[in-house]
Amino acid sequence: METGAITQYVDVAQLVLYAFWAFFAGLIYYLLRENHREGYPMDPGRENGPKTDGWPAVPKSKVYKLANGHEMLSPDPDRADGDYSAQPANGWLGAPLEPVGNPLLAGVGPGAWAKRADVPEMTLEGEAKIVPLRAAADHGVAIQDVDPRGLPVIGADGETAGTVKDLWVDKSEMLFRYIEVGLAGGATVLLPMTFSVIKRHGVFVDAVLAAQFADVPTTRHPEQVTMLEEEKICAYYGAGTLYATPQRQEPLL
Repeated sequence: METGAITQYVDVAQLVLYAFWAFFAGLIYYLLRENHREGYPMDPGRENGPKTDGWPAVPKSKVYKLANGHEMLSPDPDRADGDYSAQPANGWLGAPLEPVGNPLLAGVGPGAWAKRADVPEMTLEGEAKIVPLRAAADHGVAIQDVDPRGLPVIGADGETAGTVKDLWVDKSEMLFRYIEVGLAGGATVLLPMTFSVIKRHGVFVDAVLAAQFADVPTTRHPEQVTMLEEEKICAYYGAGTLYATPQRQEPLL
């Protein structure tokens, strides 16, 4: 027998190859199983419809210890997806959902949101990550940029929704995340920076109409925003890109 042969028909190279195949098959199974920690079981969207675990089955919950001392389970049996208010447009399986009630708050389409933790995101130093400039005196607007504070906020219909009261800065990323808008009735709402265009004579928002700013989800704390609140705020403006006016839901041609 040649060097490396164990028997006349088996040698070390064969055993290594078989071991690699077994390892690789186990790795694929493990990754598929771990992939089922989020998004499963799948819900068909029908009342009392069957829920599918897929293959392989959903694994048992694993405890993850977070840096802030909290613990989370994945999958979490008590966690539900973001709430929505909608009904199928047709009776067939997989029909698109149509909003019920205020489409900007229905939680469907571009307005869908995930049920993130209802606590503020923190910096490595244990402080609230996103805060207004009035609570972060060591941050400010670059001298070469337009400072929007005091400028009017103008909706997609060209009407004025309110005035910029402050800017909310992400202290970890060193950039502005939100514009704080004071509405005519005295309420204060947040406007994601990515949904705004800042010019020297105003802040322009194409996602929603001026009157629709009144229904933007608010924050519990005047100088903090939780991750769940961020989801709902951004989802509101996202929904406006499709549902702000009836015309936006019509085909282009």
